[in-house]
Amino acid sequence: MKWYIRAFSIALLFWYWVSVTVGIPKKRWLRTAGILPGAISICMTVLFLPNIQFIEGKYTNYSMGAAVYVCFISVAVHIFFTVVFIVVNRRRILSRKMIGLATTLVFIVIILTIQIVFPESLVSCIAIALILVSIYLNMENPAIHGLEYYHSEMVMGFATLIENKDDNTGGHIRRSSEYARLIAKNMSRNKTYKNIINQDYLNNLNKAAPMHDIGKIGIPDAIIQKPGRLTGEEFEMIKKHPAIGGKIVKDTFGHLFDEGYESMAYDVAMYHHEKWNGKGYPDGLGGTDIPLCSRIMAVADVFDAISAKRCYRDAMPLDECYRIILEGRGEDFDPDVVDAFLADKSEVEEIYFHVSAGNHT
Repeated sequence: MKWYIRAFSIALLFWYWVSVTVGIPKKRWLRTAGILPGAISICMTVLFLPNIQFIEGKYTNYSMGAAVYVCFISVAVHIFFTVVFIVVNRRRILSRKMIGLATTLVFIVIILTIQIVFPESLVSCIAIALILVSIYLNMENPAIHGLEYYHSEMVMGFATLIENKDDNTGGHIRRSSEYARLIAKNMSRNKTYKNIINQDYLNNLNKAAPMHDIGKIGIPDAIIQKPGRLTGEEFEMIKKHPAIGGKIVKDTFGHLFDEGYESMAYDVAMYHHEKWNGKGYPDGLGGTDIPLCSRIMAVADVFDAISAKRCYRDAMPLDECYRIILEGRGEDFDPDVVDAFLADKSEVEEIYFHVSAGNHT
């Protein structure tokens, strides 16, 4: 393979990593900084091609000269860029993709080192093939993507089936999940949570949030669909759904070999009705004893519950819903979660009006 083709392939590989992990940068100077090393190396390689030296080695013939050295430097620069890229974006990259990046990077370093120390080896010829295999196995395996897609669809379908026990809450699962995602995204910008809410956390929350009311499958329809105020006995029955949901998650998802997701799905189902002041249910947890994902889900769930029409009342105006959430700050809800939710009401309203729009007034 021509040296300038190898340099060009490494440059494309770097941008492939960027696009499939965190996306192409919006700032022009960042895009330029990423493209410049590859562009310079290709131009320099082509410029020095007339002076390339062909050497007859003991085992093979190989080329040396300025063009080859420029390509070595280009690869080294992109390795440096990749290391910086991984360090800067480590919270935004899924663990599975991080493994793919690290594996590929190790391959490149080993191959480059062997090629420099033993130029006659020509191992760089197989570098691109090895890199593509690594990408396929660790980052773009269709089987993995297929399983993740069908799992997400199964979870959403199961949650929607349960939601349909109350036909007046259309869209609650999707909207509350989107509110939870918005809150977590905003909290990840807070230095207190930036090392907690990474891309894996966001990914798990996205899959776990639809399961928060799964325990309602064990509550009689007559109670869930009752158009009037619940009696004390009926409310006590409703209060059992978090514990039922937690048990279902344990029994259903306990063998997925994904402890992070299983733990979060359990916490969301079990503790999303706990309150910051310790007066919630089922266990009366308070403050930071409540799992963070549950504190996030609590705000998302309550906001959608009061802003959408239910069988026992009409939807409340948005301003009234915001007021209720704000009044619950430090009492019912984690103050940081409330602040993250109300940070940009336009995003909240985008979800309210456009995500599975139900019976809004």
